[in-house]
Amino acid sequence: MHIPDGLLPPQIVAGGYAVTGLATWYCLRQINRQGRAQENIPKASLLTAAFFVASSIYIPLPPVSIHLILNGLLGVILGYFALPAILIGLFFQALMVGHGGLTTLGINGVLMGLPALGAYYIFQLRHGLEKFLPEPWATGIGAFLGGSGGLALTVLIFIALTVTSLPTGLNAAVEYRAIMVLALGHLPLILLEGIFTAMVVLFLQRTKPELLGS
Repeated sequence: MHIPDGLLPPQIVAGGYAVTGLATWYCLRQINRQGRAQENIPKASLLTAAFFVASSIYIPLPPVSIHLILNGLLGVILGYFALPAILIGLFFQALMVGHGGLTTLGINGVLMGLPALGAYYIFQLRHGLEKFLPEPWATGIGAFLGGSGGLALTVLIFIALTVTSLPTGLNAAVEYRAIMVLALGHLPLILLEGIFTAMVVLFLQRTKPELLGS
């Protein structure tokens, strides 16, 4: 799901850096307003490492091979810390395992970081569900929707970016089919990451509820 160097035109790549830079500024501002940011750094560091390692766990799903992303999980647990954490993870993934690229760091930030923020906002909907459901059910449902929704948003942005920015000279029909096969291959992973996120959040709710924030 990472976009490598050289695939997208320069204006899209530059736009990715602009959007990611603006979103990062907004997140850092929100973190500063929350106060006690240093208390969340160990949690953010641990999940940044999990995000980095997850990209090396491949799941063969013929005719494609997919890997875990976990951006929804980071959004649900880290909130505004998720985007900076994902950017750090993307940087090291590009340098050390060749996923993505340095010129596409901004656009991959849009691809995975912004949906992580979306996952955080989706998870906040659990407070509304608590009016109708027991708290563990509301938390579990909110976490599942956040975890799966984060990856689903990533897939949708990936389709939009690649389909509308295919380089000239490629067989558009073949490339479009390959993109759709890759996107459809992520449907089971969307379900899996939603379930995994719900399991992690429910475990934290029982053992370390303070890690879930507000």
